[in-house]
Amino acid sequence: MTTPRRQTVGRTTVLPRGAVAAAVPVALAALFAAAGPAAAGTIGSSGAGDPYFPLAGNGGYDVRHYDLTLGYDPGSRHLDGRAVLRARAAQRLTRFDLDLKGLKVTGVTVDHIKASFRHQGQELVITPRHALRSGQDFRVAVDYQGTPKPVTDPDGALDGWIPTDDGAFVASEPQGAMTWFPANSHPKDKASYDITITVPQGRTAVSNGVLVDQRTAHGRTTFHWRQSEPMAAYLATATVGTFKVERYTTRDGVDVYNAVDPRLASASAPVLKQLPSVLAWESKLFGPYPFRAAGAIVDRAPNVGYALETQSRPVYDRAPRLSILVHESAHQWFGDSVTLTRWQDIWLNEGFATYAEWLYAEQHGGKTSQQAFDAFYARPASDGLWAYPPADPGSGARLFGTPVYVRGAMALHKLRTAVGDAAFFRILHTWTADHRGGHGTTARFVQLSERLSGRDLGALFRTWTATAGKPSAP
Repeated sequence: MTTPRRQTVGRTTVLPRGAVAAAVPVALAALFAAAGPAAAGTIGSSGAGDPYFPLAGNGGYDVRHYDLTLGYDPGSRHLDGRAVLRARAAQRLTRFDLDLKGLKVTGVTVDHIKASFRHQGQELVITPRHALRSGQDFRVAVDYQGTPKPVTDPDGALDGWIPTDDGAFVASEPQGAMTWFPANSHPKDKASYDITITVPQGRTAVSNGVLVDQRTAHGRTTFHWRQSEPMAAYLATATVGTFKVERYTTRDGVDVYNAVDPRLASASAPVLKQLPSVLAWESKLFGPYPFRAAGAIVDRAPNVGYALETQSRPVYDRAPRLSILVHESAHQWFGDSVTLTRWQDIWLNEGFATYAEWLYAEQHGGKTSQQAFDAFYARPASDGLWAYPPADPGSGARLFGTPVYVRGAMALHKLRTAVGDAAFFRILHTWTADHRGGHGTTARFVQLSERLSGRDLGALFRTWTATAGKPSAP
């Protein structure tokens, strides 16, 4: 998400949204320790244990694959859905939950046998006829329908299924996935996806990954998308609208699919034309591009106010600037491929993508990263930039504020100046390689940085990521 989406301190409206090593100081270990109690008994917990969003995700199982079949009518705003989840039980389960909000469930089966279910807030509580064994692979199918509506996040922004004048802008960070499909909706549980969307002929439905099939019959068009690499639920999209489509393959063999609202085509074209060069530049800095597909969805969504790094194909609520394209593209490495383990670690997404903007400007005739750092450090101690530490925002309302983005980027610049360019870029390459398709934590990043640099970096990370207030020295 582009810097900063929304702020609770000095709010502005801007375009876009493990074990701790012994070498990590005790104070940092306490801050960076992984959160989340294990589910007990035979009932899967109603949340994944994230203190910022206690009901997000669920316990007792891991989803391996989502097969979503959707039909959407932009006129009536009605959605028909069928979700088939293939999962593995992590414990004996007599009951488990999925996250789903605002839609009516008409039937549930577990391994093709009808299961009882009830809705309790955002929790779809499912009781299979037969208990699931620990380690058992199982299939759960949910039929549902209704008029999806976005959720309002703690900072007041909308996310999830957001209606537009010609369809829907679907951007789900941090909790909006449950507005349009039943999910284990916490970043800790990543899965592959098949997403099939049927819309009226003349509309386009754009999702993640590669377009497997497109066919039109009886006045309706069906789009089948496949995201083979693991993806967190909040990074899935099913954006619908009237779009001008551009398709091509990059020199590196990446399939690009751009869908642009015709009203924004002329303003978007000069920036989107640079997507292949941006991805090639970022691949040199961060390692090989992590997905088979890339692209952009540019929609006219004036009530949104941000862009989001939906996996392989970011969504933009208006024509993007080049810096925004750089930011959301960098998220494909930092956030999408290497995904946070808990929301407190959001700076691993946003701080890194913001620093990518600084690096791009530095290497393309703009300000140096040091000049950017110095300009922000010049802000007074009373400025909102210093209100809270990026690695401990304190609540969901602060996830997308200036400290997470800008001070997170400043922390990376301090790391770079401390260890030198060779070690710094080796750290970034190793980080994206070691955790490709998986998860990271702040503690693991600290540990990696210390190992590859051969330096004790505890004080640096404690000052710049874990302590509120303006550091006494730049």
